[in-house]
Parts: sequence; structure tokens; C-alpha cells
Amino acid sequence: MKFGLRYCNIGPLSRREPALELAGFAEQAGFESLWTIEHVVIPAGYRSAYPYSDDGRFGWPEDLDYPDPLMWLATIAGATESIKLGTAIVILPQRNPVVLAKELATVDTMSGGRLLFGIGVGWLAEEFDSIGVPFDERAPRTDEAIEVLRRLWRDDEASFDGRFHSFDRALMFPKPSQTVDGRPGVPIIVGGHSPAAARRAGRLGDGFFPARATPDDLGPLLDVVRASAIEHGRHPDDIEITAGNVADLETARRFEALGADRLMCPLMLPVLIADLDEAKRRISAFADDIMGHF
Repeated sequence: MKFGLRYCNIGPLSRREPALELAGFAEQAGFESLWTIEHVVIPAGYRSAYPYSDDGRFGWPEDLDYPDPLMWLATIAGATESIKLGTAIVILPQRNPVVLAKELATVDTMSGGRLLFGIGVGWLAEEFDSIGVPFDERAPRTDEAIEVLRRLWRDDEASFDGRFHSFDRALMFPKPSQTVDGRPGVPIIVGGHSPAAARRAGRLGDGFFPARATPDDLGPLLDVVRASAIEHGRHPDDIEITAGNVADLETARRFEALGADRLMCPLMLPVLIADLDEAKRRISAFADDIMGHF
């Protein structure tokens, strides 16, 4: 079993010194990966309903620090040796995938092949409006962007002609240091808790990460992932499963029985941590109470 630490780049841990200390501490504690979250902007007074709360509100302060996840991870990469660097998630349809392919390949190369690219479609319509991307196009933009990324990573001369992006014989170097299915690439891990996200993971993902799913939620979602994979000629076991809502050892064991490959310590939940010392206490408790039993 692999163990990750999620939501590391926000609030009190967004600054350089506590971030670097946190990453080093997690690496020494035996965590396999640490994960970031993204919002470019949160428009004040937004009306979009957050899909994972009863009242439709995000639950965290709107003026919370949200450093760019890739820049934050690039800083962490230079101060660590082995811990993997994950995004949970980057809102893929908000980004230009041609530019993003270069950014991701650079972080992967400079980190020695440690990047894990978690993606989502987004939920905050007002944020899409601020960026200038149509909210209603986010699903097809996500699917196309995944293909664009892989073409640019894998092909020496990449060509693509899609609905939103088109290029011919594009040379993009460096390629990622990692390989996926024997070719240069970064693992693309699909986030989300809906059947649509599960189908996308089965169809296109190297992994699936429904961060807030309970064991009761995860079972039906995995059925969708596996059915989608088979439908598209893929082997379900090739899709890595990450469980993010691990509160105790009993829950961890239930996730293990369902087939989870990675369990996440929810560092910033249920409430934001107050400081670095509290973050270390949570990491140590998770290592002792859960990781020590695997």
C-alpha cells in the first residue's frame, strides 16, 4: 500500500519555509507522495453550488492562499529526493494543454520523474468566466486536453486536429522523464466523485481519485470504472485507485479490501490546520495509527 498526503499547498503551508519543512517531514515519515489543490480565482459571492457539501458552499475562506500547484511542486522538488509530487487536482479545461504539456514535462524532468498529474473538470462556473473558458464545454475540453498532452509527450513530431486545439508536426522537448505504457508521459489520474468521472477514468485515466468518497461510495464507482475500462478495451487493473477519505484504520482496511492502491492522509480536513506543528502532529498520528499497520 502507498500513502499520500493531500492538500498541502494551501493556507498556512502555502509559504516557502513551512512548505519545504512539511515536505521533508512527510518524506522522512515514509509517505510516498504529497498532493496539491488548485483554484486560480474564487469570485466573491459565487453562486455555483459546491457538489460535496450540504449547503453548496466550499467551506473554506474565499481569500485563502492557493499557490499555483505546479510552481509550488517545482519548489518542493528541489528540496526533496524521493517523495512523489501530485496534483489533486488541476482543473484541466481551464488550461491550454499545449502550454501545460511543456510545464508538466519540465516539472517531471527536473524532479527526476516524480510527477503525478491529477485532473478534474471543475465546478465553479464563475471561475471559468473569469478565465474566459465556457463552463458548459468543460467535459469535452477535458477529454481533448488529455489526448493533446499525451500526443505532445509521446510523439517526436506531434500532430492533432480537434474541436478546441490543432497543431501539425509540433516538436516539444524535453519529454517527461517517466514512461507510461512504455512511452514518455506522466500518469494522468482522474479526480471526481460522479459516475461521469468514473467513466472518464476507465476510458482515459491511468488512475482514479475520488478524494471525498467513503468506502460505501467507492464500491459502486469502481464498478463504473471497471465497466468503462473493459468497454474501451482496457484492463481494469491497469487503473490505479487512490482513496482520500481515510479517517481511521477500520476505514483504511475497507478501502484496501475494495482494491485501493494508495491511501491519503487528509491533512487539511475536516478543518484547516493552524500551523506547521499541527500538520506534523497529524502526519505522525497517521503514520503511527494507519501506516504502521500495513
